[in-house]
Amino acid sequence: MTGLSGKAAIVGAAQYRPEKYQTAPQMFHLEQVADLAGRALRDAGLRREDLDGLVINGPHFHEASVFVPAMAAEYLGIEVNFAEVVDLGGCTPVGMVWRAAAAIEMGLCQAVLCVLPARMAPFGPDEDPAWMARAMRFGGHSTAFGAPEAEFDLPYGHMGQNTGYAMIAQRYAARYGYDPKAMAKIAVDQRTNALANPEAIFHGQPLSVEDVLASRKVADPLHVLEIVMPVAGGAAVIVASKELAARAKHRPAFVTGFGERLAFKSPSYAEEMTETPIAHAARQAFAMSGTRPGDMDVAQIYDCYTITVLLSLEDAGFCGKGEGMAFVREHDLTWKGNFPLNTHGGQLSFGQAAAAGGMSQVIEAYTQIAGRAGERQLSRCDQAFVSGTGGVMSEQGALILQGS
Repeated sequence: MTGLSGKAAIVGAAQYRPEKYQTAPQMFHLEQVADLAGRALRDAGLRREDLDGLVINGPHFHEASVFVPAMAAEYLGIEVNFAEVVDLGGCTPVGMVWRAAAAIEMGLCQAVLCVLPARMAPFGPDEDPAWMARAMRFGGHSTAFGAPEAEFDLPYGHMGQNTGYAMIAQRYAARYGYDPKAMAKIAVDQRTNALANPEAIFHGQPLSVEDVLASRKVADPLHVLEIVMPVAGGAAVIVASKELAARAKHRPAFVTGFGERLAFKSPSYAEEMTETPIAHAARQAFAMSGTRPGDMDVAQIYDCYTITVLLSLEDAGFCGKGEGMAFVREHDLTWKGNFPLNTHGGQLSFGQAAAAGGMSQVIEAYTQIAGRAGERQLSRCDQAFVSGTGGVMSEQGALILQGS
């Protein structure tokens, strides 16, 4: 299969520690971009002058709604040969990395900053700080005149993420059955990983299956402890050419395969809600890298909800369709176990910093391959599978990262 040939690698990363919004410092998004860029460059052992590519998230960028890459590049004091805005929700980080790797392999640039600021920016006197609260009320749905969701979803109560993912879980239960304890185990095993990660927002807070099942139901069958807690944060990675990677301070993680699939905007229009876009994306990523699911040493799977993890495990090929709950019951998903999953705690226990949330999975895969994960470091990590999910299982991507 044509595609990437593994000549670009993640060589450095930076990530703010997740914090509750009310306690996190406010910074303009441009300030966050510069700060994260500096941290990631120092982590990689590269210089600002090495950067000649930039990938950034445009939507909700505080200081501009257009010309965002130009503004950010100007602020950083760099000139770039490749600039991109990626708008794929939680799939954005995965989408950023493969686009950066492709640009490098095409010879457009040698080092690309992929950055997602996700702390609150200070509001000016003419700005309305309540806009975010209004937007979050409807999740990722558009309320604009002419948007199909505004006419056909929202008036009937299908709003926000919780209802969509609960609807998918209900559909799964109708087709394959449902084991609440297995679903709770996903959250518990990831919390065990967070206990070994001092940066996780739930570090030091153990969790049991009974705790999950006793927690409030938000949308049947989903409990509150099966749903991410939004936090303030931000993240960046540097993707560089093989030549620059040889100069990097740490073992690089080469991007050898990727896949991406956007199937719909609202799950109302999914042909079958339990068959998700990650199936196509993962097949492409594995084929491009010449690997199989069984070759992976770790899986960093986007986990906005426990049902997202379950469906991604199945559709990416780690187990058969309808076998996900048995797979979870039969495997230890902790960093010590026989199927390490989301070894940093996942977004369920590390925290979901808006669109930067999915970058935590990318950074953890790089960190494990680089051998820098501390207490939770795997004894061997040469190959990692990473997924991203945007919307309500509507846009998904996959990466295969491999150590040199």
